[in-house]
Amino acid sequence: MANKKIGVLVMSYGTPASLEDVEAYYTHIRRGNAPSPEQLKELKDRYEAIVGGVFPLRENTDNQVAGMQRALNELASGSDVEFVCYQGLKHAFPFIEDGVEQMVQDGITEAIGIVLAPHYSTMSVGTYIKRAKQTAEEHHLNISFIESYHMHPKLIETLSNRVNAKLELFEEAGATRDQVRVLFSAHSLPERILSMGDPYRDQLLETSAAIAERANVPSWQFTWQSAGRTAEPWLGPDVLDTMQELREQQVEYVLVAPIGFVSDHLEVLYDLDIEAQELAQEIDMRLMRIDSLNTDPLYMELLADEVLRKYKEVHV
Repeated sequence: MANKKIGVLVMSYGTPASLEDVEAYYTHIRRGNAPSPEQLKELKDRYEAIVGGVFPLRENTDNQVAGMQRALNELASGSDVEFVCYQGLKHAFPFIEDGVEQMVQDGITEAIGIVLAPHYSTMSVGTYIKRAKQTAEEHHLNISFIESYHMHPKLIETLSNRVNAKLELFEEAGATRDQVRVLFSAHSLPERILSMGDPYRDQLLETSAAIAERANVPSWQFTWQSAGRTAEPWLGPDVLDTMQELREQQVEYVLVAPIGFVSDHLEVLYDLDIEAQELAQEIDMRLMRIDSLNTDPLYMELLADEVLRKYKEVHV
């Protein structure tokens, strides 16, 4: 008898597949409002600066979904279920709704949703889940969701390994661990989430503290990056402002650990690798960042762990 197929909706922010798709992507982010020519040029320039005409960003997510499916079915080997992963992107095709609809077309009747972001916010992960749930209800698909996995032991382990690897490079260059300030970072969100009791900031601080303890980091703090350009205030300070403050404190060595991002995307490859590095050179600071998780085996395993845990929880 064939194994029962369980769908896994793997959700993420999405990225354009080519430079020609940037305008449609940006328009979707802006809720249907097309960007000005100046705004469009600025975003295209950023993509061109990081990829040189080649778009690896979509491929990163594709590889994560494929890697997760392999890890999941290895973990579930010998059981009576087979997991099939589907992509659902917030701002690009296949959209979250497309992923759900494809499951239904393939005969999937039960599914689990997970977002490629460890930390929950009503304004990020919550919006993914809301869209997926609404479409699933329209198609009578039974779906449950994983909201966060910010303290999963394998997440702490693999991020700690990455922090340690870069701290060792600083030590090889002649700096002591005490001289290196580790900046944990994540994508900023509007400040109003704090008055809403949103768990986003607290979860990020919990992850940071756990990594710092495991990696024996003597000096660290949290900072924010990639804030939106809107009239309302966003969570800060921004990483560039933090770097300026650290220079005034005569901190010469900085390691950025963007724990809110799980793969090489624009916020890492441009905001940190180009923009922050340019500032570091201007203020005579040695700046490094940890490697992104991408398809790290431990990350693939923890995603599989979470999906299997949720499946067992539903089927108790």
